[in-house]
Amino acid sequence: MVREAPAGEARQHFDESFGTGSGEVRHGKATVSDVNDPRIALGWNVTWDVTWSNLCRDRAADLQGTGLPGRVARLDRGWSTVWYGPPSTGVEPVRVRNIGAEVAVGDWVVVSADGEKVEMVLPRHSAFMRRASFEGQRAEAHTIAANIDVVFLLHALVSPPNQRRLERELVLAFDSGATPVLILTKLDLMESAEAVDHCVNTLEAVAPGVDIHVVSGIRGDGLDALLQYASGYRTVALLGASGVGKSTIVNTLVGGQVQSTAAVREGDQRGRHTTTAVQLVALPSEPVGEAGWLIDTPGVRAVSLWSSGTGIERAFADIFALSEKCRFRDCKHEEEPGCAVSAAVTHGTLDPRRLDSMKRLVAEEASLEEEQKARLKVEDRRGFRKRKP
Repeated sequence: MVREAPAGEARQHFDESFGTGSGEVRHGKATVSDVNDPRIALGWNVTWDVTWSNLCRDRAADLQGTGLPGRVARLDRGWSTVWYGPPSTGVEPVRVRNIGAEVAVGDWVVVSADGEKVEMVLPRHSAFMRRASFEGQRAEAHTIAANIDVVFLLHALVSPPNQRRLERELVLAFDSGATPVLILTKLDLMESAEAVDHCVNTLEAVAPGVDIHVVSGIRGDGLDALLQYASGYRTVALLGASGVGKSTIVNTLVGGQVQSTAAVREGDQRGRHTTTAVQLVALPSEPVGEAGWLIDTPGVRAVSLWSSGTGIERAFADIFALSEKCRFRDCKHEEEPGCAVSAAVTHGTLDPRRLDSMKRLVAEEASLEEEQKARLKVEDRRGFRKRKP
């Protein structure tokens, strides 16, 4: 059960047990040595202790009268459901407004003293972001999930492998600060082991060094191996197009009906969205112990870059390694003499479509950076910028 704001007794009970309600903790400081703190099972750890201690020191006035940080478990039309412990602990969640705050599921937040809104979003340790608007609209960042450790990138075996989409997803995943893992679903629909091997081999060339798992959500094949990524109270986000079996995977992993499922078209194996809200979902503690969390997300049709950082370099590490052997440091890999990348294409060791894909992503990133710079100049002239967590 989720209660509407103000939080009242729920926050008071939590503060009496674990803190003073003013940014201080009764037993010294809030470290993981406070073994009774139910937030540990939500992913609170020493790193967050340091972050929180620094905020209490540097922004004491802003935190006056507030309680300890809780974790955003669900977003619904401008409201956040904030947990201070897993539902199994009996610590009630609170539901508050996101007034003036950019909040994502997985964020650690501080609720205002009156219990009505998110007062502060703690600096994120990782964030899976993409561009929310498209051609003809102003660029805006959309954070799909925050403070994640692993990103499961789901692709269906029964469809022709979409290598270009996977490359984009890998750029976003690497740039998020989380570890990408490729999950190939719907093994139960494959006709032969050879067809499975062909798909795996094709995508291995696109995702060198990335863990790959072949699973069936219907039969449960390969799913136990996925739980290891969430052990130690870690958080895993799921990303995939509609129809790849994401909701089925979630329901099977959790052992219950968390998301509804829907049929897909036989022709292209595409489906419709069945996940309508982003939410934090608890994983079972067996067999890994200290089980973590899933952040399930609605199916994403378009994978648009935001700001890749080192994401492109890491997603195309094979091409960047080749470029170190080019004669010129500023080689564009076109027709320059001594280009090791072009030579690899000529000799058949590098797929030219992969090189073209990287060039398109580099150009897209450059265009986005110019758009962002122009926007910041306009905002500076107007004397404002949007608040960021």
